[in-house]
Amino acid sequence: MFDHISIGVKDLDRARHFYDAALAPLGYQRLSNSGGVIGYGPERVGLWVMQVAHPVVADLQSGLHFCFVATSEAAVDGFYAAAIASGGADNGEPGIRPDYGRFYYAAFVIDPDGYRLEAYFDKGEL
Repeated sequence: MFDHISIGVKDLDRARHFYDAALAPLGYQRLSNSGGVIGYGPERVGLWVMQVAHPVVADLQSGLHFCFVATSEAAVDGFYAAAIASGGADNGEPGIRPDYGRFYYAAFVIDPDGYRLEAYFDKGEL
């Protein structure tokens, strides 16, 4: 449905450190690094991160979150570990989420700017 999304952050260097590490286990890499904007994806940019004067105010009750597709449980685990080690906060350790589906394996983190992120693998696709 979406071609790409863009988010605004306060500190681009901090975001670069976080997203470089957190997205690598999912097979996503920084593909663009121009001025105050960086872009991530597997082969083309799907996530733009830009330094802005007024980023969206973090609100854990807003319902806003971004979910990244993972290719395995190990990728979800790696995303979670790298995100936490790179300045993210825990919002749900890796594991099956029976409320979401029988094969829904996911982990949840909060990035340094307060964005809620998820990595998800469908174990039913094995």
